Amino acid sequence: MTENQRYLTKSRFTLGMDCPTKLFYAGNPDIYPDASIEDTFLKSLAENGYHVGALAQQYHPGGHAVSTLNPEEALAQTERLLEQDEVTIYEAAFRFDDLFIRVDILVKKGNQIDLIEVKAKSYDKEKDGSLATSNGKPRAKWLPYLLDIAFQKYVVTKALPDSHIRAWLMPVDKQAVCPTHTLHQKISIDENRDPSGSPGVQSEPLTSDELEQRLLCKIPVDMHCEWIQQHSFVEAIGPPDFVERINWLAAHYRRNEKLVTPIKPQCAKCEFRPKTADSLSELKSGFEECWREQLSWGDEDFKEPNVLDIWNLSAGKKKELFDEKLIKLDHIQKQHIQPKPNEVPGISASERQWLQVEKHQNRDSEPYFDGPGLLREMKSWKYPLHFIDFETTMPAIPFHRGRRPYEQIAFQFSHHTVSRDHHVCHAGEFIDLSPGSFPNYAFLRELKRQLSQDDGTIFRYSQHENTVLLQIYEQLLSDSDAPSDRDELLEFIRTISTAGDKWSGKRTMVDLCEMVVSYYYSPRTKGSNSIKKVLPAIIEESTFLRETYSQPVYGAQNGIPSFNFSDHQWIHIADGNASDPYSTLVGLSEYAVADGGNALAAYAKAQRIDTSSQQHAETVKALLRYCELDTLAMVMIYQAWADRAGLS
Repeated sequence: MTENQRYLTKSRFTLGMDCPTKLFYAGNPDIYPDASIEDTFLKSLAENGYHVGALAQQYHPGGHAVSTLNPEEALAQTERLLEQDEVTIYEAAFRFDDLFIRVDILVKKGNQIDLIEVKAKSYDKEKDGSLATSNGKPRAKWLPYLLDIAFQKYVVTKALPDSHIRAWLMPVDKQAVCPTHTLHQKISIDENRDPSGSPGVQSEPLTSDELEQRLLCKIPVDMHCEWIQQHSFVEAIGPPDFVERINWLAAHYRRNEKLVTPIKPQCAKCEFRPKTADSLSELKSGFEECWREQLSWGDEDFKEPNVLDIWNLSAGKKKELFDEKLIKLDHIQKQHIQPKPNEVPGISASERQWLQVEKHQNRDSEPYFDGPGLLREMKSWKYPLHFIDFETTMPAIPFHRGRRPYEQIAFQFSHHTVSRDHHVCHAGEFIDLSPGSFPNYAFLRELKRQLSQDDGTIFRYSQHENTVLLQIYEQLLSDSDAPSDRDELLEFIRTISTAGDKWSGKRTMVDLCEMVVSYYYSPRTKGSNSIKKVLPAIIEESTFLRETYSQPVYGAQNGIPSFNFSDHQWIHIADGNASDPYSTLVGLSEYAVADGGNALAAYAKAQRIDTSSQQHAETVKALLRYCELDTLAMVMIYQAWADRAGLS
């Protein structure tokens, strides 16, 4: 193996099975940036994976870690360890032809070798059942994981032809119960990354309870590996046979040759593009390169919206349009969307889709605003209006005894009010980052106290808050040590939430996002209804918001009351353009939180026993500021609409 030898590894194989062209981009990172590396939400998911991997090693104690990043050294260490009759190895290395893998956990007993692939994905035996259908075909949601372990088994079988190889998948057991308050804290992530880009993971020894009451389960997958090897894959390019496909991907990757995959709707998820246009001067967008080559597009073509930007367009419809080479919105005709009216107030989903297309085709940059329809909704709202936002996390390894993996933790909320005379106030908040504290019931109790002062209309943005309340409802019902006020808390949840056909509370929260979908559309949002996209668009369109918040009135005396800001100016105008309020959070502290991924990471860091009191305090401040802006953003949307509808 030479220093610059290119091998098809587990991650590269997975990438190539997703899209063969991505192998070329991944193999040339100095030219084609991978945006997923800097994605804060994906980073938080990766940390779950590191925790689960370390826990799996604890469940297989006494193992030898092959920690070197040098492939030759890793192979040599693995070979020496395998000379033992019985041995457990973490990150064992194997090579066969152009293939090179590291096995999460390998257990050798005589001639039998178990390969254990550890995954942070949850598995619920009652709901998920078998990983395959009745005819043996892997279920779609498990296929990527089974392909991964099948690839590993193939390589190890070839590398050790005289051994009996068994394959196992080790996911998180959704039905397991955490035995202690300290399990999560015993596995810590070192923020200083090693040369591979992975953080160091430190683990403390587990107690007997923590070892016996396992949060991970082991599923035999040999039959699934065999099915994969014996069946063909229908792909756009390349051989359908599993082994032939492995060798095909490996050969092209070794030679650094690009495989050209036909563009398709899945290109929307391509990670190989710079996050900002400025970085394109030095780097290339893999996404754009594919489209340039196959569609003969130039720079101007990418400035125009395409079918991937159409809000909520079904996968089938996108494929149909791609198959007909109808990519740009200028190519779409009304019969392709077939807009049909709603039976309820507001524009329908299909009408909104056609509105998006039509506005672009007419080069109409003005927002759509159904003033009369929105005014009807507003007249049904009771003052004072309440705007709430939750910050939550669902860790793979629970922070608290008695909780299950990926169980919801609600650790923070913010609460703004708007009075009948349109006075805005940051009315309340809650945060609990105390290590070992299960905050949900205190969170709910304080939310109840703040919202029970009147019967004003309550607003959320999208489904998250409703979902979280229903999850806490189930926690209260199933908790053998439920609080004495459980019935009152359950009744409160039923009052302000909706649970399908079970109930719709007399004061159920109004979804402001649904109001956006039904009564408002701005071409500036590019089809997105995320509040992070809607708010900047509305600010650009609202003179009221720009005039109000371009002054340091927030948290000012005789201004808008705030718990966490003083004399703050949310909007800065430069060259006629208004800044995004979220950008003002970044410079406030080195611990600044400016998006949901940062919030997840901040909570997890606060739970660590090695977090200093100063770090903990600064994290609390940063989260309070971030969550407060989330509810203020909702207020701003309301204010802009009220002003335009003539209410303010």
